[in-house]
Amino acid sequence: MEAITHTYHLPLVLLSIVIAILSSYASLELAGQIKKTDTSARYMWLVTGSLALGLGIWSMHFIAMLAFHLSIPVSYQMNAVLISILPAVTSSALAFFLISKPIMRRAQILLGGLFIAAGVVCMHYLGMEAMKMGAVIEYDPLLFTASVIIAFIAAITALYLLFYTEYESTSQIKWRKVVSAFVMGLAISGMHYTGMASADFVPHDHHQTTGIPIEPMLLAIPIGSGILVILGFVFISTFIDRRFKHQTQLSERKFRSVIESANDAIILSDSSGRIISWNEGAEKMFGYMKQEALGSPLSIIIPKKYQEAHSKGMQRYLETSTPHVIGRSVELEGRRKNDSVFPIELSLAAWSEDKLLYFSSIIRDITERKRTEEKMNQLVYLDPLTGLPNRMLLSDRFSHALKQASEHKTNLGILFLDIDRFKYINDTLGHAVGDQLLIQIAKILEQCTGAGHTVCRQGGDEFILLLADTTADKIMKTAQTVLAKFDSAIWVDDYELYVTPSIGISVYPSDGADMETLIKNADIAMYRVKEQGKNHFQFYTPEMNDRVMKEMQLEIGLRKALEQQEFELVYQPQIDVRTGTLTGAEALIRWHHPEWGTISPAEFIPIAEETGLILPIGEWVLREACLQNKKWQREGHPPIRISVNISSRQFQQNELVAMVQNILNTTELEPRYLELELTESIIQDSTHAVEKMQQLKNMGIHLSIDDFGTGYSSLSYLKTFPINTLKIDRSFTSNIYNDPKDASLVETIITMAHNLDLKVIAEGVETQEQLSFLQQRQCNEAQGYYFSQPIASADMDKLLKNHKTVLS
Repeated sequence: MEAITHTYHLPLVLLSIVIAILSSYASLELAGQIKKTDTSARYMWLVTGSLALGLGIWSMHFIAMLAFHLSIPVSYQMNAVLISILPAVTSSALAFFLISKPIMRRAQILLGGLFIAAGVVCMHYLGMEAMKMGAVIEYDPLLFTASVIIAFIAAITALYLLFYTEYESTSQIKWRKVVSAFVMGLAISGMHYTGMASADFVPHDHHQTTGIPIEPMLLAIPIGSGILVILGFVFISTFIDRRFKHQTQLSERKFRSVIESANDAIILSDSSGRIISWNEGAEKMFGYMKQEALGSPLSIIIPKKYQEAHSKGMQRYLETSTPHVIGRSVELEGRRKNDSVFPIELSLAAWSEDKLLYFSSIIRDITERKRTEEKMNQLVYLDPLTGLPNRMLLSDRFSHALKQASEHKTNLGILFLDIDRFKYINDTLGHAVGDQLLIQIAKILEQCTGAGHTVCRQGGDEFILLLADTTADKIMKTAQTVLAKFDSAIWVDDYELYVTPSIGISVYPSDGADMETLIKNADIAMYRVKEQGKNHFQFYTPEMNDRVMKEMQLEIGLRKALEQQEFELVYQPQIDVRTGTLTGAEALIRWHHPEWGTISPAEFIPIAEETGLILPIGEWVLREACLQNKKWQREGHPPIRISVNISSRQFQQNELVAMVQNILNTTELEPRYLELELTESIIQDSTHAVEKMQQLKNMGIHLSIDDFGTGYSSLSYLKTFPINTLKIDRSFTSNIYNDPKDASLVETIITMAHNLDLKVIAEGVETQEQLSFLQQRQCNEAQGYYFSQPIASADMDKLLKNHKTVLS
């Protein structure tokens, strides 16, 4: 039997090699598409790639078989031929599935290469079994093994090159794919032709040709054309997809550049809470580098105390799709790598892609904003000097305390404190010392109140204590504690200072149902303490409010009294006790209100002093008295000296001397016919008082000390003051015969005055006995009801007509 020979049809060999290279390139392109696609299109590319590589390898093999010519007739079993396609396509699908994972590992490359090699080898040798001829195929073990190794190495090389291209530029990837496809195509062809070389065809009579006889060129051309068309469609689709993805990638790169340049942390995570994107803002904010954060759970940036709540919230959203935080900006806390916690503002969004849920978090560090807010809150709610709550914060806390007191039927206490003598310290030692004193006082008051209570600085030297859930007994004990704390000195710098508080108290609900009413009533009670000597506490009573309301009405009336000419001057004659002649008169003010009738000076003068209305009223009194005195002189009456009281508020005016001079000029009254009566309290500041008194004395005005003996000035001042007269207070005169001490005191004052060359006038003379006492002690003048009560100017006219005036 003759030996069987074989030849190759070169054009078909070249066609098979071209198809192998093109199929390899198409498979690499599709493998790249699979890795870059995260949506459902990924499965489409997986199927397409498997078919392209499987059909390409099969086409290459079949055309190469058609290029192979034996010296004996050969036919093919089409069933076996078609079956040989399955291992090529299946192995390609398995390989592509493995390499489509997000991370390519060596084990995946080896396993994928093994699948492809197994598919190529199986496809080749199954195809060989489809040949029907009068010969038996025997294989050379060495060449057979070489063909398997070539297939395995070619597959691994292709997959490795595919993996390696992920980290190179686009141009490098393109050329590497071309080289990789060329190598892989030649390797697949080499595997085929090596396998064919391993086959030895041994003639055998029992093998007959039972398949379909095939004309090589007639079958190779349509198969080759078909696979090329298929590969053409693959290339076109990948080109279109690449162009589309190129535009998408450009957009993604722009979007990524925006994300990376953002100062805020922008974090993407999947439904399991794993971080899949981490920008530079997140690195700076939380301290984790991108390599550390990617794949880690979101809990690395969530404080431990919030992690359980976060987990439950995520689970609830996954189960119900009901958003609670998603779509809103919320303020939370974040945790840095060093476990420090800081305030953040979180904007959370969710979206679904390919039936998978993802979350985007935009996180802003709001530490500075919180600090600014805290500073603003301090400005709005805290007193800038003492750090105590101010009136606004007190109002908030009172509202809360009031709600609790209303629900539980308990009491609230308001203590209104005013610091006695603070103004004197502030004016004497300066505002810096005064401010430090207030800071020390604030600390003392905070020590006197426990948790749940509030100490507020009302303003100036006024403080408010809000005692919540309390009783009258507890309020009283707190007030006593406060008073006891001020028994000791307060050291400010090198100054040892003593101050005391006056405390007014009001209680909810008996003294008011709102904060303003309670504070007002506590303020009223505090002023009652001031009137009674200070350094004590007083609970509010309704009678206090009646008194305050009356004083308020008087103040309102006083402001209108001058304009509506409701004031009148009356005059009390002053008599020479030795001769009984009229020497002068004291001008006294009276207020005739159209509704309330005549109001005593004892009622309205203190209010005028407190409100400052005494200044215009005092100026009116002085002007009217001077006008009246000049009028009497012009009517031909003997001239007398008119006495006018000067209040402490008036005396403190810098313009007092100029004002007196102006009134004398406009009324044309000679200064010697005016006497100004000053109280001892006015002249306690001797240096300032002496200067101003000397200016008045130089003008020719007589000066007298009113109510002498009732004040606190030293008797040594008398030799310094440029005064003309001492006026003995009525309280001493009225008790001359009832109290030997008063009699002795009057006698002493008269003697002392004469020794100082001063004139003496006694007030409040009501009996002949009192007058006789004064005459015996050589008192100069007297005034009182014994001679005349204060009378109107018309009645004074009559007195002037009946008395000869002798001026000393």
